[in-house]
Amino acid sequence: MPGHAAELARRLAREAEAVCRHYLSSGRREGRYWMVGDVNNTPGRSMFVRLSGPESGKGAAGKWTDAATGEHGDLLDIIGATCALDDFRDIETEARRFLSFPRPQHELALKRRLTPAPVGSPESARRLFAMSHPIPRTLVETYLRNRGITALPETGNLRFHPRCYYRPDRDMPTETWPAMIAAVTDLDGRITGAHRTWLDPNGFDPTTLGKAPIDSPRRAMGHLLGNAVRFGVVRDVAAAGEGIETMLSLRCVLPDMPMMAGLSAAHLAAIVFPATLRRLYIVRDNDPAGDGAMAILFDRAHAARIDAVVLSPHGDDFNADLRRFGTDALRMAVRVQLVPEDVARFMRL
Repeated sequence: MPGHAAELARRLAREAEAVCRHYLSSGRREGRYWMVGDVNNTPGRSMFVRLSGPESGKGAAGKWTDAATGEHGDLLDIIGATCALDDFRDIETEARRFLSFPRPQHELALKRRLTPAPVGSPESARRLFAMSHPIPRTLVETYLRNRGITALPETGNLRFHPRCYYRPDRDMPTETWPAMIAAVTDLDGRITGAHRTWLDPNGFDPTTLGKAPIDSPRRAMGHLLGNAVRFGVVRDVAAAGEGIETMLSLRCVLPDMPMMAGLSAAHLAAIVFPATLRRLYIVRDNDPAGDGAMAILFDRAHAARIDAVVLSPHGDDFNADLRRFGTDALRMAVRVQLVPEDVARFMRL
């Protein structure tokens, strides 16, 4: 482990119980250990985290072992797993953010987790995301592959919930369906909302594209305005569009380009630009609402002195193009719309 990472792990170990209370809220303290189901904050008792001990070596504070799987690690691993962070730089950023909290804020965070969250609130969204699971080998991965999306780099903001609540109407009983849960985040990476796509557990139906046979298979909660579902860390170049599947389809041919899904035309038009952004690819949906969002975002980008480039699909959107024409044809169609220097930088031929 690099020196700066080892020092960060030691700082976290001195706050081991606070870290566990914040990120492993499904567990509880038992003597010198914090007991929980696994590193993803599942309720249970098979994983234990040592809360006190030396700074390094056997029995060090902050070290954990899962007796059911034999997995082990430190508090940085816990932060990465519970926040669905794959890039170690993002894990470090989250750990430093936690360590910057004043001590009373840890207690406030604990109280928030122990009290009911208002329905549809950002806190409710954060809890839903924390209760969900990574997408590999789940119905979410199957759903995306059936829509032609086979490349899934940096998709930690997507998770799977096997029994997500769905209420058809205020006066009707609540149902449960499997769902893809997407974290909506602000520029600092804080979860402000969640988007749910309920899925058909009985297989892929081309008429519904794998979504559950219900009236509203997509719903969002929390604070969405200005925020987005993000794939990759934005620096100077990024792409922004409406749908999650649309942006993931584009990532199949531009896997290294950071992308943002605004979830609707109105929210796409209002997306907040990162301070370092210099060029924005506006991913247009081929309908009147998409044209309106594209025009507003184009004007906002120019006003902020950001170079704006429109990417247009042949059909309704880029997922429709991917399913109809395939990856190679989509790559060629997108390539001619890119700024030349970005072809070499972001497109793997």
